[in-house]
Amino acid sequence: MMMDSVALKLPSLNSKFVNLSARTPAIRVGCHRFSSSSLPISATVGSEAETVLGSVSLGHLTRPDFPVLHQEINGSKLVYLDNAATSQKPNSVMKSLQNYYETYNSNVHRGIHYLSAKATDEYELARKKVAAFVNASESREIVFTRNATEAINLVAYSWGLTNLKPGDEVILTIAEHHSNIVPWQLVAHKTGAVLKFVDLNENEVPDVQKLKEMISRKTKLVAVHHISNMLASFLPIGDIIQLVHNVGAKVLIDACQSVPHMVVDVQEIDADFLVASSHKMCGPTGIGFLYGKSEILSSMPPFLGGGEMISDVFLDHSTFADPPSRFEAGTPAIGEAIGLGAAVDYLSGIGMQKIHSYEMELGNYLYESLCTVANIHIYGPKPSGSVRRAALCSFNVESIHPTDIATFLDQQHGVAIRSGHHCAQPLHRQLGVNASARASLHFYNTREDVDVFIQALKDTINFFNSFK
Repeated sequence: MMMDSVALKLPSLNSKFVNLSARTPAIRVGCHRFSSSSLPISATVGSEAETVLGSVSLGHLTRPDFPVLHQEINGSKLVYLDNAATSQKPNSVMKSLQNYYETYNSNVHRGIHYLSAKATDEYELARKKVAAFVNASESREIVFTRNATEAINLVAYSWGLTNLKPGDEVILTIAEHHSNIVPWQLVAHKTGAVLKFVDLNENEVPDVQKLKEMISRKTKLVAVHHISNMLASFLPIGDIIQLVHNVGAKVLIDACQSVPHMVVDVQEIDADFLVASSHKMCGPTGIGFLYGKSEILSSMPPFLGGGEMISDVFLDHSTFADPPSRFEAGTPAIGEAIGLGAAVDYLSGIGMQKIHSYEMELGNYLYESLCTVANIHIYGPKPSGSVRRAALCSFNVESIHPTDIATFLDQQHGVAIRSGHHCAQPLHRQLGVNASARASLHFYNTREDVDVFIQALKDTINFFNSFK
């Protein structure tokens, strides 16, 4: 039977998603298996999270706070496993947005009336909450941006154009999100700086030893992720930062996949710059933040010009405000910042260590469960007592395109995962594939979610294999 007949059996499937075996790249099939005895204590069933919560998991305790999770999709109960793309929002975050717009909506700063003063206080309180969340030494080290992408661009155009010159080197890994590659390409083109990329090692993780060997007096910046959004691997950020500082260079950390899931302390790791996105940490879309050391931010010119970022404006020149105002031109995303502050309150109320312990256990359960699926390759490191994986798995199944898998899971089982290149095309090319499927967890997920996903995945594979 030809694959084209899929559309007859499954009318809701668009024909562009089927008959793709001809363009499905050959993949290496394999799964790293491990025993629970090899896992760190925090990643076993008897973890702190399970002990504290007893027989009720953190996922079951928090799910009632997320109304979007309680619905049916295509006739099946929604199982949301696309958290690396964006997280869901608790009631408290949505109520904070509604409260702002209903009771004190006003522009911030400079206004003398009550609504403006109230909005300003709440906006700046959100900055203080974010600063405390990542342990910045002071709130003025937090710059609100539209998202982490804009935060990286801010550093690239303000710090990069000012400090990079021909022959200077910027070190990245091949596993970076496009947002941490493209801005540096643009700046390198303008300045003559050289981009150097760290490849993967045999374990499908960035080769940290090679990265260390690349660092030299020519190095001016190392811009790397904390956790890979595709490989689930952790980089030893503290060690990298120390080595980079030894040659007088700066470090930017893309913490979009770590800040929502674990304790991140910018002073402990001694980061120069760190970026994260609200929408991945249970906050609203449209806002992210840049952490920058105070002395570095103070030395940087404005990124955008306009209101709020000035000190005085004359016809022939302008003077500029101190950070963070210098980098927040125009009316900011006030409600979104307040919503981010509410998300920080929510996460802090649970405890980031508790969240991390629970997600490590659940993530390893996801990995172990995927290993029971035939003809699957899971990308990234093998988890062990010394090697951690974040709570996500990118994978391919032999001879089935990941978009077909994701489409069938959604339309036939109500399971939401992601397919594509995950804004990591260079990484996929090095792995020898064009795309992958990805299931990613957050603390409101449960083992039952994983079980439903695995059974649905096996059903999906059987469906497509029936046409071979």
